[in-house]
Amino acid sequence: MHELILHHYPTSPFAEKARLMLGFKQLSWRSVMIPPLMPKPDLTALTGGYRKTPVLQVGADIYCDTALIARRLEAEKATPALLPEGQEFNVSLLAQWADSVLFQHAVALVFQPESMALRFAKVPPEFAKAFAADRGALFSGGTASRLPLEQAKHQWPALMGALQRQLQREQGDFLFGEPSLADFSVAHCLWFLRGTPVTSPLIDDYPEVAAWLGRVLGFGHGSLSEMSSEQAIAVAREATPVALPNEDFVDPNGFKAGQAVSIAAVDYGVDPVQGELLHAGRDELILRREDERAGVVHVHFPRLGFRIEAR
Repeated sequence: MHELILHHYPTSPFAEKARLMLGFKQLSWRSVMIPPLMPKPDLTALTGGYRKTPVLQVGADIYCDTALIARRLEAEKATPALLPEGQEFNVSLLAQWADSVLFQHAVALVFQPESMALRFAKVPPEFAKAFAADRGALFSGGTASRLPLEQAKHQWPALMGALQRQLQREQGDFLFGEPSLADFSVAHCLWFLRGTPVTSPLIDDYPEVAAWLGRVLGFGHGSLSEMSSEQAIAVAREATPVALPNEDFVDPNGFKAGQAVSIAAVDYGVDPVQGELLHAGRDELILRREDERAGVVHVHFPRLGFRIEAR
């Protein structure tokens, strides 16, 4: 049984989502710090070019995107469940909305000049300039577009009002009564806004939401220990990928098992990963690739939000 290895950096909101899910399930994991900016050569050795944060590694299997990471953590430990029985559809849809629409608003609000001035007050000007260029490249070529700050401010009361009403109507302390993936998907966006006094009132002005966020963040991050990126690559090199899922290979566009393809996100961070398509299931795509440092790895992607192209 291989350890869970999370490749992340402290200020990444989606990494915070993954860390909270690990804490919710009270899992032990290894922490590998990655650069917040490209290039990320050690991560690329494992993913083949996927650049978003975080990435979960289990031996020689590499899991991209927090939606798929959540499913892998469910397989690791079934209870407590991120997708409670009978609520899977509702939870998944709200999580998808939060990771796209709500996150888009959070990014616009966080990146307003007054907020960024505080966030970058103690870093060299060269880093701030490099960060702006990197994030510009991150959002280049995909379907996601930057939401204008004025529009994000205009719509924010409606979004927070909807969250307040949901929390007021539920009998439990979470969005669907009991904790679920939906809570962690919404929480990481609000955690991002809590980063400076410029944006923290956008949460604190809504008491029910602020109290709920405190409960979600209270799950913590589980039990973690540090690991170097070189050690993580060695783990992959010495491991064998797990057996493919026992599920029919189905692709509506005619892609076949064994075909050389590239897989990429469609919204942002659209850098393609090339390899051999091994599996196309209902929810998951698996690509086989070989790296001179990491050896043979299987890179896993969710079907939703990703595309396949023939090489």
